[in-house]
Amino acid sequence: MKVYLIGIGMGAPETMTLWALEAIKECTALVGAPRLLERFQESHTCVPLIAGADIAEYIDKQREGTIGVLLSGDTGFYSGAHKLWTLLGDHEVITVPGISSLSYFCARLHTNWQDVKLVSAHGRSHNVVGEIQRNARTFALTGGATRVEDICQELTRRGLGGVKLSVGERLSYEDERIVTGTAAELAQGSFADLSVLLAENPDPVVRPFNFPGLPDEAFLRGEVPMTKEEVRTLALSKLRLEEDHVVWDVGAGTGSVSVECALACPAGQVFAVEKKQEALALLEENKARFHASNLHVVAGTAPEALQDLPAPNRVFLGGTSGELEEILNVIFRKNPAARVVCTAVTLETVAEAARLFAPLEGADMVQVSATRTRSAGRYHLMDAQNPVWIFSGEGRV
Repeated sequence: MKVYLIGIGMGAPETMTLWALEAIKECTALVGAPRLLERFQESHTCVPLIAGADIAEYIDKQREGTIGVLLSGDTGFYSGAHKLWTLLGDHEVITVPGISSLSYFCARLHTNWQDVKLVSAHGRSHNVVGEIQRNARTFALTGGATRVEDICQELTRRGLGGVKLSVGERLSYEDERIVTGTAAELAQGSFADLSVLLAENPDPVVRPFNFPGLPDEAFLRGEVPMTKEEVRTLALSKLRLEEDHVVWDVGAGTGSVSVECALACPAGQVFAVEKKQEALALLEENKARFHASNLHVVAGTAPEALQDLPAPNRVFLGGTSGELEEILNVIFRKNPAARVVCTAVTLETVAEAARLFAPLEGADMVQVSATRTRSAGRYHLMDAQNPVWIFSGEGRV
C-alpha cells in the first residue's frame, strides 16, 4: 500500500508545503494526532492515532487506497517518522518533509540556527539545563515533565539567571505567543506544555583543551593545599568522568580537582566541599577564573555537609580529616554504585583507605612519586615531591 509520511509544519496552512498539500489531496484516509487532523475532518476519513505501533497496525489492515500519516513539524526533526520507517517496511512509503519548529521559530526571531545545540525534552528525559550550561546557543522542545518554567528556575538556582531565553507557544496559530527575557525573569511565568525555547548563554562551560592536567600555575593557591598536576591528572583518569555526572570533591582546597571536574562535566554539576575560610575564598576565585558555572562551593565539614547534596556519580576525596569511613557511608547511602577516588599521603590514612576500599568493586591502589626539576643558577636539580597513594573503586560488593 502507498503511504505518505507528511510533515505539516506548525499546523497552520501557511506553514505547509505545496508538496504536503498535494500529497494530502491524494490520500483517501489521514492518520495522526487529533490536533493535526482537525482541519481535514470534512474532506477526509480521519483516524486519530498517535503511537507508531497503532498507526502501523491500522495501515496493515487496509486493503486499498492511499494513507497519509500527518506529523507535526519536519519528518527528520524529533519526528514519529523515525519509528514508522521501520514499522512500515512492507509498504511503499513516501516521506514529505515539512518546516520544523526550529526553522520557523528562528525565522520569527530573525536569527540563524546553524550553530545551535538541538535537544528534546518532550516525552523523554533530557538534561536541558546541562546543555544550556555547556553551549552558547541551545534550542529545546519542552513538554511533559520538563516545563519551561522549571528550566528557568533551575538555571536561576545554578547562578545562570542572566541567560537569555526566547519561548514560543502555539507557533503559527492566531494565538501564537513569543516571549523573550532572562531565565530569572521568566522563572515565575507560566507557559504552554508544548513550548519551544532558544537559550543564549554568553559564558558556557568550556574546557580550554581536550585533556585534564591544567598546569598548577593556572590556579590561585595562596597557602592552601592543592592536588598537584601529576597526581591530579592520574586521579581524574581514575574518576572516569562523563559529561553529565554529578561530582563531589570533598576537602576541595584550592579547587584544582573541582575545576577540572567541572570542565570535564559541562552538562553536570560539581560540589566542592571545604571547611577552611581561606580555601573557600580561593575556590570562588578559581571558579570565576575558569568560568565554571556548574561548580558549587559548599562550606562545611564532611560528612555533615554532604547530607543535603544530590546523589553523586563520582566522588573525589582529597581530605577527610579522619572521617573516611563515615564519608564513604554517606556516599554509598546516596548512591550504592558511586565511583570514589581517594588520595592519601600519611601512612595512617593509607592503612585506613586500604581497609575500606578493599571491599569495593574494582578496588585499586596506585602509589605515585613525581620528581620535578628546578633551576639552581645555570644548573637544574631534581626536586622530589611527597609520594601519594591513590585509591579507587565503586559500589560495595
